[in-house]
Amino acid sequence: MPATLSFDDLKSRVAEGSIDTVLVCLIDMQGRLLGKRFHAANFVETSYKETHCCNYLLATDLEMATPEGYASTSWETGYGDYVMQPDLTTIRPVPWLEGTAMVLCDVIDHDTHQPVPHSPRAVLKKQIARLAELGFDAMMATELEFFLFEQSFDEIRKGGFRDLTPISGYNEDYHILQTTKEEGVMRPIRNHLYAAGLPIENSKGEAESGQEELNIRYSPALDCADHHTIAKHAIKEIAWQQGHAASFLPKWHKDRVGSSSHVHQSLWKDGEAMFVDADDDLGMSELMKHYMAGLIAYAPDYTYFLAPYVNSYKRFAKGTFAPTKTVWSVDNRTAGFRLCGAGTKGVRVECRIGGSDLNPYLAQAAMLAAGIKGIEDKMTLSAPTKGDVYEDAKAADIPQTLRAATETLRGSKFLREVMGDDVIDHYTRAAEWEQEEFDRVVTDWEIARGFERA
Repeated sequence: MPATLSFDDLKSRVAEGSIDTVLVCLIDMQGRLLGKRFHAANFVETSYKETHCCNYLLATDLEMATPEGYASTSWETGYGDYVMQPDLTTIRPVPWLEGTAMVLCDVIDHDTHQPVPHSPRAVLKKQIARLAELGFDAMMATELEFFLFEQSFDEIRKGGFRDLTPISGYNEDYHILQTTKEEGVMRPIRNHLYAAGLPIENSKGEAESGQEELNIRYSPALDCADHHTIAKHAIKEIAWQQGHAASFLPKWHKDRVGSSSHVHQSLWKDGEAMFVDADDDLGMSELMKHYMAGLIAYAPDYTYFLAPYVNSYKRFAKGTFAPTKTVWSVDNRTAGFRLCGAGTKGVRVECRIGGSDLNPYLAQAAMLAAGIKGIEDKMTLSAPTKGDVYEDAKAADIPQTLRAATETLRGSKFLREVMGDDVIDHYTRAAEWEQEEFDRVVTDWEIARGFERA
């Protein structure tokens, strides 16, 4: 597989003229790439050390607003700068853009010269370091689900986001004929991302008209989050280049299945999978059982990090393959947590709660923190749930609204202990702001329902 570029590789390509632009990117609270386009010669001469950005980039929303209520920055403090410090191990070509490379940055406080604690990459790195102290590495993989539409982003926006037409006319789950019709978009996505150094496995049609899934091979947790973020960005750009819109909105239509981002996870040590015990009925080690017990017990606490917007909660509906309960089951897609690969060396747990809109750094960090807590406290894993979990009245519910998830996040002593009050307060404010913005809106549904009849 093509590898990322070393800094010397980049300098050579800049000298020969094959790369003239370097995208210098941070990951924002929403999991997007934000940053600057550098002339490559300038980057390799001086800017590879650092550049700067306004600190509101980690205290904003999807609309790039400047909400009040953040301790880290405000109009009162003048919205100063953060340092963007390129992680030179993440340099890679961007094959879908001519003459372009990319590097991801860590975000550093200008005054303390320390990582900004609520920066998504820093949040994940902290939990990876905690896991390393226990002697383990986390291996993870995310599935990216999204919808392709016939129209372009601009056409849809100018049409008021109405009359959306998916790229296909029927459920295309595993459908080879229909996905052949979409290869003009999906083939360059697979090939360009592979050429950019991402371990792409496959794409497939998902369980709705126009719904796609991209699968990336498991990798260390930080790499997994980087891969997810770059792939999501690339999918939108490549679809745009072909005249189509790609959307990661979890629920774009009330009658359509939503889009998720399932997260597969296991722990390793010295290159060996530590969730495996051949003598166990399901092949699960005690370590895995402790980890899963923590993962499940604290799921309500970290649901916000899996479902960060009002729309995220519209996806949780019975009979749609989106879970509504926080229990686990063996190879059962109605449960919030699914045991995959039972009895094999590939045994792992899949969290099915997360939507396609999650920030992978925050989601993975929260789940690692919960799993670590399970290990440290030697928590006991309950028996697996069987049958249709949607109908299991005894199973605990996933928080059903953003308001509910916000309150569990705000009151989580566990997350405050492992992530810090400053981080939890920061993202609680982000959740509050999202709800406040929604609450100000008069929706089409309200008007149609009550305009005449109220």
